[in-house]
Amino acid sequence: MYRLLFIFTLCICSFFAQAQHVLSKLEKEYDHASNNTAERLNLAPKFATALFFHKFKSRSYQILETNIPIAAKQADGKYATILYAVQAMNYRLDNKESESLKSLEMARVYSLKTNSNEAKGYLQYAKGWILIRNNKTADAVAAYLKAIDYYENSPTTSTLYGRFGNAAKELSTIYSNLNEYQLEEKYSKQFLLLASRQNDPNLIFDAYMRMGYVYEQKYAQNPSDTGLRNKAEQYYLQSISTFNKNKEAMLNRSSLSYAAINLANLYTDFDRDKAMQYAQLANRVSLETGDAIHIASSFGILAELALQDKNYDLAKSYFLKASMEIGKSPVRDHNIELSILESLSRISEEQGNYKEALTYYKSYVDKYKSVYDQEKLDITKRLESQFDKERQQQKYIKLQLESDKKAQEIRLINILRAQREQVYNNLKLVEENQRERLKFSELESEKKEQQLRLAKLETKQKNNDISNYKKLLIFKEKINTYYIVFIFIFIVLITLLLYAYKQRVKSMKQRDELHALALEKEKQNSKISTLTALLEGQEQERGRLARDLHDGLGGLLSGTKLQLSSLDSHRSENIEEGISKSITQIDDAVEELRRVAHNLMPDLLMKYGLEAAIREFAVRMSNSTLDIHTEFINYSNSVSEEKQLIIYRIIQELVNNAVKHADTSEIIIQISEEENLLHLTVEDNGRGFDPAGLNVRKTAGFHNIESRVQFLKGTMTITSELNIGTSIEFQIPIH
Repeated sequence: MYRLLFIFTLCICSFFAQAQHVLSKLEKEYDHASNNTAERLNLAPKFATALFFHKFKSRSYQILETNIPIAAKQADGKYATILYAVQAMNYRLDNKESESLKSLEMARVYSLKTNSNEAKGYLQYAKGWILIRNNKTADAVAAYLKAIDYYENSPTTSTLYGRFGNAAKELSTIYSNLNEYQLEEKYSKQFLLLASRQNDPNLIFDAYMRMGYVYEQKYAQNPSDTGLRNKAEQYYLQSISTFNKNKEAMLNRSSLSYAAINLANLYTDFDRDKAMQYAQLANRVSLETGDAIHIASSFGILAELALQDKNYDLAKSYFLKASMEIGKSPVRDHNIELSILESLSRISEEQGNYKEALTYYKSYVDKYKSVYDQEKLDITKRLESQFDKERQQQKYIKLQLESDKKAQEIRLINILRAQREQVYNNLKLVEENQRERLKFSELESEKKEQQLRLAKLETKQKNNDISNYKKLLIFKEKINTYYIVFIFIFIVLITLLLYAYKQRVKSMKQRDELHALALEKEKQNSKISTLTALLEGQEQERGRLARDLHDGLGGLLSGTKLQLSSLDSHRSENIEEGISKSITQIDDAVEELRRVAHNLMPDLLMKYGLEAAIREFAVRMSNSTLDIHTEFINYSNSVSEEKQLIIYRIIQELVNNAVKHADTSEIIIQISEEENLLHLTVEDNGRGFDPAGLNVRKTAGFHNIESRVQFLKGTMTITSELNIGTSIEFQIPIH
């Protein structure tokens, strides 16, 4: 744990060191160019962009505000165009849309004052960059294509290939989102070529990422072609290698998490360990950089990996964290939000938390409805826009006809004036005047034809307007019908889901109650069985104690009584011999009493513990035909007295069984202690038996031993072979 934390700390320090190094290098170059206005204005956009990406926003804005007035005073407007374009993109990233549009307009104004195609191309690039983030894809594509046209007709500079490549990259991304895969691949390859020419590691990194994504999409369409997957993996790994080799030159610290997220996604389906490795890398880096989208994506991948392990609590926590980060992002992806809500609902259902699952499902439905309604509104607006566009075109045709009409009138006036001049200036040109009059009559005829044509066009326009209005009414009626049908189906589905949910909850509740009753019954039966066995063991101990007292001590005392009763008071020799025998018999009775008491409660066990008691028991039971060995390994005498007595009884029972039934000549008792577990083994070299035919329940000795082991919460393993011997092993918790 501490090792991981240490590595994570080093990674954070490394990232900050890289950021400081890049900024320090750019700042030195910028300060060094303080006496060269052109070089300083050329470095200012890159320096301001780097500051903005590394969260030094106020400093970035300050650099732009300092250099824009200087650039505005230059005769050529190219520097002002580029600086205003950078400022517009920064404002858009900061969600200052009105300021962004103002800066973009200023960039357009200064672009009119320059002949630099590169500057004009950069203006179109910034315009497209802002439009795509305002969800105006068609306009953005047009702007990027204009930018590429300007770049293709621009002379080579130190920044041309980089700016050209960025435009190609943005077009590749747009066509990817539109599923235009041929165009996506075309511009991705163009981007990689331009990045290589620029020799900028930032651009090369982005180009490798684009190419990796192209092949990943192809692999998604054809999952059986692992070659496509390998190419995607190769390009992604090249992007990470480029980042690691050029850490000091990388402007955006989020690039590494971006590459790691794509690699983790690629590995998820076929290499879980690598997927986890890159998902954790992406999460670590994105948390450090504060990129909400990357943080949410990394948590999403970690959640999917947790779901594969059926770790629902961990997956749910990751999805919730991803949802929180999506909420922080200025660019909302509703599809991701819907996917997270659906996953949370599914996890809660898997866990049996149906109330929470229903809550998440309702949130999913509400979000889906809001997104769906917004999409319908966008479609309606687009249709209205198209209708307005067609209406404007008709107006344009009408105005053009009116313009032609006025032009004809002006031409007639000019002809009349020319005729009057000819009449007053040269009366001799009557024939020419007649020709002019003929022209005048022809023009009059053309005028009437134009008026007739205009009347027909106006009639046609009115008919088109009426037809379009009817079509719009029919379309609205269809839309309303679809709304009603959809609402009815939705209500029916919700009703069915609620009914199914209630039935399932009821069934689950009844099943849980029956399961709980069965478990309780099983526990009661187990307790009764254990207590019964213990009582039987106690009864057997009492029976053995009674037999020992009756057969041993009772016999000795009865013999002593008979001996004393047979003494003759008249014979002194007989009395002395009888008393001597009686004393001997009393000594034997005392010894027998000690033996019985020792079996009942060994003194050594109480005074010196289990080890001393077992060693003494082994010595006492050993004789010329039986040899009992004891071994104690790492034994610390940490078992409670109650457990020691039960263990002693178990060993005593096993040794007695071996002596009585196994015809053994050697017994080994081994006790070892390991962590919180006591290992006990009793082995003999007796006749053995078949463990498969042993019924513990019907064998009283083994049944008592098993009950004692269960009381100690331990386990028993019996190993025996005929004519070889028996080994019985126990594992007993110490605490």
